[in-house]
Amino acid sequence: VTVKGWVRTRRDSKAGLSFIALHDGSCFDPVQVIALNSLSNYADIQRLTAGCSLSVTGTVKESQGQGQAVEIDATDVDVLGWVENPDTYPMAAKRHSIEYLREYAHLRPRTNVIGAVTRVRNCLSQAIHRFFHEKGYFWISTPILTASDTEGAGEMFRVSTLDMMNLPRDDKGNVDYSEDFFGKETYLTVSGQLNVETYCTAMSKVYTFGPTFRAENSNTSRHLAEFWMIEPEVAFAELKDVAQLAEDMLKYVCKAVLEELPDDMSFFAQ
Repeated sequence: VTVKGWVRTRRDSKAGLSFIALHDGSCFDPVQVIALNSLSNYADIQRLTAGCSLSVTGTVKESQGQGQAVEIDATDVDVLGWVENPDTYPMAAKRHSIEYLREYAHLRPRTNVIGAVTRVRNCLSQAIHRFFHEKGYFWISTPILTASDTEGAGEMFRVSTLDMMNLPRDDKGNVDYSEDFFGKETYLTVSGQLNVETYCTAMSKVYTFGPTFRAENSNTSRHLAEFWMIEPEVAFAELKDVAQLAEDMLKYVCKAVLEELPDDMSFFAQ
């Protein structure tokens, strides 16, 4: 087999070999690679640090050690990329706080927590679309830019191409949005509801699932400036039908995550 990924850890043995934990993001656990000192570039292997990228070719075999079911006996280890300064590499093999990871958005997907969040979110998104598809619903792509305040409450993010330092004004001193890109005030969507409802009156069963934005100035864990929202619309339905749909969807997507990503969910439970 040939696997490619990034080094999590490397440790050398006095027995003349190195153990490399190689991770490609496809699952929670890295794969253990056994590199013998008989490899032509073993000196390079002994210089590997967290973050280096490799292409490893070898044979999969049952692992004799603890912590993994299988490992790879490497016959070739090709170093694709080095970490320029290992001493300052911010994603060293240790636990980092979420606040720390925010400072390194370009590297944080390599960590356990962000990697697990990404896989779970992907699984949830796929399961949501699969659920509605199996139920005969049509997905409607609703616009992000809109002139409509769908919810009628809360603040909206305004989008404009006007020069904020030199805004055009009308004779009453108000901002003249007729000179803006769309010729009117434009916002980031707070909901795709109105768009989906128009399709519902023609397609019977539809839904939208995408990003929405709320400019509520509230710094709590229950308020987000940007989030993804599921909005189904059903024609010829009663309240009990909608309630049953919501219950069935939650059961479906939760089951999908528990069955498809048990390792990631076990990590979150720790």
